[in-house]
Amino acid sequence: MKLIRFGEPGRETPGLLMEDATLLDVSPFLQDYDEAFFANDGLTQLKQWLKENAASAPRVATSVRLGSPISRPSKIVCIGLNFRDHAKESKMEIPEEPVIFFKATTSLVGPNDDLIMPKNAQKLDWEVELAVVIGEKGSYIERKEALKHVAGYALHNDYSERVFQLERGGQWVKGKSADTFAPLGPFLATYDEIPDTGHLGMWLKVNGEFRQRSSTSEMIFDVPTLVSYVSQFMTLLPGDIISTGTPAGVGLGMRPPQYLKAGDVVELGIDHLGEARQRVVAWQLATGDTVSTHPAR
Repeated sequence: MKLIRFGEPGRETPGLLMEDATLLDVSPFLQDYDEAFFANDGLTQLKQWLKENAASAPRVATSVRLGSPISRPSKIVCIGLNFRDHAKESKMEIPEEPVIFFKATTSLVGPNDDLIMPKNAQKLDWEVELAVVIGEKGSYIERKEALKHVAGYALHNDYSERVFQLERGGQWVKGKSADTFAPLGPFLATYDEIPDTGHLGMWLKVNGEFRQRSSTSEMIFDVPTLVSYVSQFMTLLPGDIISTGTPAGVGLGMRPPQYLKAGDVVELGIDHLGEARQRVVAWQLATGDTVSTHPAR
């Protein structure tokens, strides 16, 4: 199955993308694709419901906005330097263990939503990645059992602001967590749709020109290894995301480095996981927002 969520931001409705590209509204059966859904064997129940109700389920216009295919998870765990070609372009050693950092869940948006440049951004970068969505709670998971804890996979663009990430001290999370920095989707493909995650082509374009063209075969640590490894340090909850790293071709690795600016268009895709498109827009104070004018303490 291919899970989607559609509608206005913050008011998304759960649905399904069918093989004939029809969009179904499954809200008569469930409220959302969230932790409770995955934890309570929602995928199995949804599959059974679909067999009985596919013909009568409400259809959705294909022009509808798609949101993130899952609602806000408890955490987004990201893996750094997990592609051999990316480590090489970064002039960094192949890590002996996975490099882990976090991305704020408030950065999660739909696959085709605008990318809003953070206030004071200078070096805005792109990263096409394979996202793993956890389906079953687990800690200290054995590698051989890891895929039993996976609900499915999705396309993810792990946007970064490199000044915030690398030049402001502290942890990488500062450069990874701005609003709109985690467009996910267009859909979540359930684990049975992609039995082999080791040979998926992946690509990204900026203004129509390829920047990243690689494959998950370049991954240093594969999906079962990553699920098992992360679970050694934290409990993975249903709906959690593990973003598995990016291949070579990021702006930081170009000579000279190249970064995004307002008006740029980023397109990306992974085999069997669809395509996404984000337009870069400048940050501006939205109506009703406020900025503190209190003096610094």
